[in-house]
Amino acid sequence: MELGLKDKVILVAGGSKGLGFAIAKACAADGARIAIASRDSANVETAVERLRKDYGTDATGHCVDMANAAGITAWVEAVVAHFGRLDGVVVNAGGPPPGTFDQLDDAKWHTAFELTLMSAVRLIRATLPHLRQQKKGAILTLTSSSIKEPIDFLLLSNVLRSGVNSLAKSLSRQLASDGIRVNNLVPGLIATDRMISLDTAQAAAKNITVAEQRAAGEKLIPAGRYGEPDEFGKAGAFLLSDAASYITGSTLVVDGGTMKSI
Repeated sequence: MELGLKDKVILVAGGSKGLGFAIAKACAADGARIAIASRDSANVETAVERLRKDYGTDATGHCVDMANAAGITAWVEAVVAHFGRLDGVVVNAGGPPPGTFDQLDDAKWHTAFELTLMSAVRLIRATLPHLRQQKKGAILTLTSSSIKEPIDFLLLSNVLRSGVNSLAKSLSRQLASDGIRVNNLVPGLIATDRMISLDTAQAAAKNITVAEQRAAGEKLIPAGRYGEPDEFGKAGAFLLSDAASYITGSTLVVDGGTMKSI
C-alpha cells in the first residue's frame, strides 16, 4: 500500500537514531523529504547521508537541543526555507532519566519539564503556522507506555509524557477544522539504544546481567521479543500519511501486546 507521502516534507525531532530515525526511514521509503534534528552533530550527519543514499530522498539535518526554544524556532524556519513547505511533524525528544520520587530534586524535575513537555509545546507552536498554510498536515507525538501504565522507576516519564499525550488529545480537537491531524504513538519495549540504557540501569539495580534483564523483559511480552525499530517506524509513517486521513486524537500502541490496560 502506498501511503501518499511522496514529496511530502516531514520534520522529525530526535531523528538521528532510534525511534525517530526509524520513522524518518519509513517516510523516506514512501518518497517523503525529511528534515531531522538531534543534539549530536555527528549522528545527524550520518543519518542524513543514510537517508540520501538508501532512499534517494532530499534530506537535511540540524544540530538542535530540544530544550532550547530559540534553537527549535531556528530549525523550523531553516527547514521551511529549504523545502518551501511543511506537511508533517514528529514531536520527539530524549527520555528523562530514570528515578523514583525520593531521588528527584527540583532541578531534575525542571530539566525534564523543559526537555519532555515544553519541547513538544514549542515545536508544535513553531510548526503550526506552516501546517495551517497547507490547510492539511499531521502532528505525531512520541511518548511512552508509561502514559497508560506508570513505570515505577520512570517517574519523570510517567508524569511529563502524560502531559504530552494530553496536549496531543486537546490539540486534535482544536486543529481538526484546520485539516491538521494530531495523534500519539506509544512504543513498548523496542530494541533501541534508549532501551539498552534502561536495561543497563535496571540490571545494575538488581545486580544481574543486562542479558538477564532483557530476558526478563521479553517474558512479559506476549509476542515473546523486543520490537524492532523498523516495526515502530512503519506505524509512525502510517499515522503521518494520507492513509490515516480520518484518524486523529488517537493513541496507537506498538508493544507486541504487552500492556494489559484497555
